[in-house]
Amino acid sequence: MSILECRSLYKNYGNKRVLENMNISVPAGKIIGLLGPNGCGKSTLIKMICGLLVPSSGEIWVDGMPIGPQTNGIISYLPERTYLSNGMKVIDLIDYFCDFYRDFDRKRAMKMLQDLMIDPASRLRTLSKGTREKVQLIMVMARNAKLYLLDEPIAGVDPASRDYILQTILQNYNPEATVIITTHLIHDIERILDEFVFLGFGGEIVMGGNADDIRGQYGKTLDELFREVFKYVQ
Repeated sequence: MSILECRSLYKNYGNKRVLENMNISVPAGKIIGLLGPNGCGKSTLIKMICGLLVPSSGEIWVDGMPIGPQTNGIISYLPERTYLSNGMKVIDLIDYFCDFYRDFDRKRAMKMLQDLMIDPASRLRTLSKGTREKVQLIMVMARNAKLYLLDEPIAGVDPASRDYILQTILQNYNPEATVIITTHLIHDIERILDEFVFLGFGGEIVMGGNADDIRGQYGKTLDELFREVFKYVQ
């Protein structure tokens, strides 16, 4: 069963075409890498799935429903940039998420904070940039969503933080749900991926499929294939 369907999807910004005739079906219960160079439309696609941007044409369906309030309730979204108020305490943020999302698991969030030794009474402004990003990831992964959309979750963080982020994703998402991760840092992320999509400029799908099958077919890692496919892209 598909959790996400994009049908004849186009997105233009004025005369600039970002996505062109994208058709993709994403199965449930998988961790999928949406991989491509910077500026190829990864974040644009994620924002359209969340309803934050409107397609120029085409359709997006999530769990058999068109994009709208009913799909927003089953999507947990981690944006590329933090949106949290620095004046809030971590515990206030947890209270907010509990009130706003019926599927938010407070116990799970508190356990992840404890594992990281983050004091719930801390104000976000007192935390390092990396710790604030971890708090935001905890808020996203503590929901019992059907579709997790993680936009560049490992960009700009140190290698140790990347390992924690990947472990958090693996250990805390609903195994019946789907996780879509956008990144251009293939080497760090590929070990957790079930499937992948290489997205080229203009929104075309250059390559995709089962990660293990493709590695076996080509005798290369996804990172090596990515570098080969996009070697002429600056």
